[in-house]
Amino acid sequence: MELNAQTLLSLSQCFLDTLSPQPEPRRLAEKNLSDAADTPNYGLAVLRLVAEPSVDEQIRQSAAVNLKNHLKTRWLPASGEIPISDPEKEQIKQLIVSLMLWASPKIKAQVSEALAVIGNHDFPKLWPALLPELKANLEKALNVNDFASVNGILATVNSLFKKFRHQYKSDPILLDLKYCLDNFAAPLLNTVESISVKINAAAGSAATLRQLIEAQRLCCRIFYSLNFLDLPEFFEDNADKWMNQFKNYLTVRYPAVEDTGADGLALVDELQAAVCDNISHYMEKEEELFQKYLSGFVEAVWALLVAASASPNRERLTVTAIRFLTIVSTSVHHALFVGDDILQQIIQGIVIPNVMLRDEDEELFEMNYVEFIRRDMEGSDLDTRRRIACELLKGIAGNYKGKITERVSSQIHNCLALFAENPAANWKYKDCAIYLVVSLATKKAGGASVSTDFVDVESFFRLVIVPELQGQDVNAFPMLKAGALKFFTMFRVLIPKQVAMALLGDVVRFLSSDVNVVHSYAASCIEKLLLVKDNGVQSRYTSLDISPILPVLLTNLFGALEKSESEENQYIMRCIMRVLQIADISPEVASPCITGLSTVINRVSQNPKNPDFNHCLFEAVATLVRGACEKDTSLAPAFKTCLIPSLQMVLAKEVTEFFPYAFQLLAQLDQLT
Repeated sequence: MELNAQTLLSLSQCFLDTLSPQPEPRRLAEKNLSDAADTPNYGLAVLRLVAEPSVDEQIRQSAAVNLKNHLKTRWLPASGEIPISDPEKEQIKQLIVSLMLWASPKIKAQVSEALAVIGNHDFPKLWPALLPELKANLEKALNVNDFASVNGILATVNSLFKKFRHQYKSDPILLDLKYCLDNFAAPLLNTVESISVKINAAAGSAATLRQLIEAQRLCCRIFYSLNFLDLPEFFEDNADKWMNQFKNYLTVRYPAVEDTGADGLALVDELQAAVCDNISHYMEKEEELFQKYLSGFVEAVWALLVAASASPNRERLTVTAIRFLTIVSTSVHHALFVGDDILQQIIQGIVIPNVMLRDEDEELFEMNYVEFIRRDMEGSDLDTRRRIACELLKGIAGNYKGKITERVSSQIHNCLALFAENPAANWKYKDCAIYLVVSLATKKAGGASVSTDFVDVESFFRLVIVPELQGQDVNAFPMLKAGALKFFTMFRVLIPKQVAMALLGDVVRFLSSDVNVVHSYAASCIEKLLLVKDNGVQSRYTSLDISPILPVLLTNLFGALEKSESEENQYIMRCIMRVLQIADISPEVASPCITGLSTVINRVSQNPKNPDFNHCLFEAVATLVRGACEKDTSLAPAFKTCLIPSLQMVLAKEVTEFFPYAFQLLAQLDQLT
C-alpha cells in the first residue's frame, strides 16, 4: 500500500462509510478494509490517518479502533493471517508513542491500547527504546503540567507492567522485571512526589484534581506490578516515602472532587482501593518490613471503611479495605482486634451493614440470575461486600472463636427478632441472619458435611427455614425463599431424613416459581439431596423415596425449562439427570420424559450456548435409554422413533459440539432389540 495522499483519502472514505447507518455502504467498506489489511504497510497507513489533524475526529477514532484490532491479529498472527513485516513494525514503533501523547482523549485511549498490544509481544527485548522514551516524555509532561499526557503515559506503562502480576518467577521474567525497575522505579517515585505537590497546589480545581488523582491511582497500580513477584531493593530503601504517600491518600479528603457527585467519589475510591491493594500485598509478603506502619494503616483503613460501609455505591473500596483488615486479623498482629469494643464495632459497624441486602443485590437477583447464582451459590463472590465481610469474621474467629461466636449469635437473634416484629417490612433482617449462618459454616474436608457454632442447625431449620419452605405462594419474598433453599442445600447432611422427606414436596413446588433463582435453587437442592450418602457409602435417598412424587417432580422440572430465561438452565437439567439416575422409571414416566428431552435437543441444536447444560442433557437421555429400555425392551421402538430424527438433525446441521453425544446415543440405540 502506497503511503500517499490518495491512500489516506481512500482509507478516510472507507472509515466514514463504516459509520453509515445504511447496510450496503457499511458492508462494502468493511470488506474493502478487510482486503486492504492483507497488503503491506496497511497498519502504517492507518496510523498516519489517525495522526492526520485535518481528518474528521470521528473518522480518526474509527481508524484508531481498527489499528488496535489490526495489531492484535497481525503483530503476532495466528495461522492463516498475513503478518506485519519487520520494517513496517519498526516504523509503527517509531511513530506510535508521539501519536499517543498528543491525540485527543478518545483517540489517545485507543492508541494507548494499541501500543500496549505491541508491548505485550516486543517489550522489552525487541523494543528497548520504549521505556526510555516513555520516561523522557513523562518528565516533559510533568514539567509543563500536561496531565492528559501524563495519564496516557502512565496508563501505557501500567498495561506493559501488568504481566508481572500474572506470571511465575523465572529467569526471563526476572530479567524483564530488573530492566523495568532499573529504568522506571526511581522515575515512578519522583512522579508520585511531584503529583502530590501539584495536588496540594490544585486543591480548589476539580478538573485538575481529577487528572492528578487518576495519575496517582495509575502510579499505585504500577507500584503493585513492580512489587508483585518480589520486594525490589529500591522500594525497600524508600519504604518510608512510599508508605507516607499511601497513608496520605487514605486520610486526606478531596472535597472539590468528592462533593461533585458519585463519579467524583468513585474516582477517589479507586485511588484508595489501589492503596489498599498495595498495603494488603505488603502485609502478606513483607510483613516484617510493614510492621512499623501497620497500626497507622489499620486506623486509616478502619475510618474509611466505616464511612464506605454506610454508602451503597462504594463496593470496590469496601471490599479491598475489608480484605486488608482480614489479612491483618489472620497474622501475628491479630491482637489489634482483641478488644471487646473493637469486636462489637466490627460486627455492628462493618459486618452487618455489608451483609444486609442492597438495591444492587435485588437488581442482580431479578435481572441476571446466572450471575447472582454464580456469586451466591457457587462461591465466586469473594469480591462482594457480603462474602468478604464474613471472611473478616472468619479471620478474627481463627484466634477469638468464643468471642466471635457469642457476638454473631447475638446479632443473628437480633435480626430474627426485628423480622418477627414486622415480617413484611423487615424481611431483609431474616435474609441477613440466614446469610450469616450459611456463609460462616465450616465445610469438612473431603465431603459435603458442614458445621456451625453460631446456631443449633435443627432448631434454626425448624423455626426459621421451614416456615419459608412451607409458604404457599412460591413467588412471595423470593430472596427469602432462595436463602431458605440454600440453607437446606448447605446443611442437607445434618437434616434428618424424615424431616427432609416431609419437606421434599414443598421444594418440588418451588420448581414452579416464576423467579429464576428460586426454581434454580429448588432444583439444586433436590439434586444435592439425592447425592447424600450415609457413612460415605450408602445412599440416603433411594428410588422408593422419590417414587410417590416422581410424576409431579418431573412435570415441574420440565415446566421450569419453559420459564423465561431458563430454557438452558443447567441446574434444572442437572436435577433431571440426577432424578433419572436414581428413579425407577416406569413406561408412564419414560414416554413423556423422552419426548421432552428430544424437544430440548431440537431446541438447543439451533444455537448451543451452555456446555454444562448440554452435557447434563445428553447424560440424562443416555440414562433414560439405559434405565427404561433395559427394564422394558418394548419401549425401544418408541425411543428410536423419538430420538433418531433429533440425532440425525444434529449430524445434518453439523452441530459439531454435539457429535460425540450423538454418536454415543446412536450406538446405544443400535444395541436395543
